Amino acid sequence: METDKIKKEKKNKNFYKKSKTEWIKKYIIITVAAFCFSVAVSLFIDPNNMAPGGVTGIAIILNRVIPVSTGTLIFLLNVPILVFAIWKFGLGFTVSTVYATLLISTFTNMLQSFGAATHDRLLAAIAGGILSAVSIGTIFKSGATTGGLDIVVKALRLKLPHLKTGNIFFIADALVVTLSGIVFHDIDAALYAAIAVGCSSVTMDVVLYGRDEAKLLYIISNKPKEITARVLEELDVGMTHISGRGAYSGVDKQVLMCAMKKTVFPRVEGIIREEDPDAFMIVTSASEIFGEGYKSYFSERV
Repeated sequence: METDKIKKEKKNKNFYKKSKTEWIKKYIIITVAAFCFSVAVSLFIDPNNMAPGGVTGIAIILNRVIPVSTGTLIFLLNVPILVFAIWKFGLGFTVSTVYATLLISTFTNMLQSFGAATHDRLLAAIAGGILSAVSIGTIFKSGATTGGLDIVVKALRLKLPHLKTGNIFFIADALVVTLSGIVFHDIDAALYAAIAVGCSSVTMDVVLYGRDEAKLLYIISNKPKEITARVLEELDVGMTHISGRGAYSGVDKQVLMCAMKKTVFPRVEGIIREEDPDAFMIVTSASEIFGEGYKSYFSERV
């Protein structure tokens, strides 16, 4: 097995192999995403006294205690975390993260002078939560993070890959939201911040993993060949034949198993109804589908 040191060296070699076009594309994406994140903080979250979690939430809380701008506090709080990132992930990953963190700090300070885009806390919580999650997810997929808890979460995901990023953020952010309610002495602000965290958590998983709305269908029919042929030909959806036997009748049966995207299910159902109205069907939801025709486990996990 490869040691962490060898893995880190490989990452750093890949860091230098990228073409200029790839570099430009990557940093344009990070720049735009960092600006959008700053918009979420400066125009929606911060001016409405919400601390939705993470280093950003801590910076907002500290900003009400000490005379230092939120953007500057975001960077200062990230310094020890970035040092950890250099040790844990190597130079290639950290350079992009330092770049994103500096941009967020700068853009946040620049945009603060514009004030709140809306003073409706509910709208601000929803808009800020969604916009920040889209920004963080985009930066994650570009091979960097926005600093702060993003790095801690990425480290946890290496050890616990079965955990979803949005869920980890939700737990960590809940602690900061609770702290904000205590410091601000404003339960309403904490509750609205919690709404922002909820919106952010859901949006984060959609951005990183996609909407895995799928159906898993088991079909027991007297016409398995006809159903299979039509589904394969008309919908290009794979079928798997499973050998089965009726417990009461003792008759051998072909059980058809089929995984499909939710939008395709009505058409599959129509084919089954036309070919065998008496077919027995078991329909269940599939939270995620990996493999050919869907998504790769290794490329989709962040």
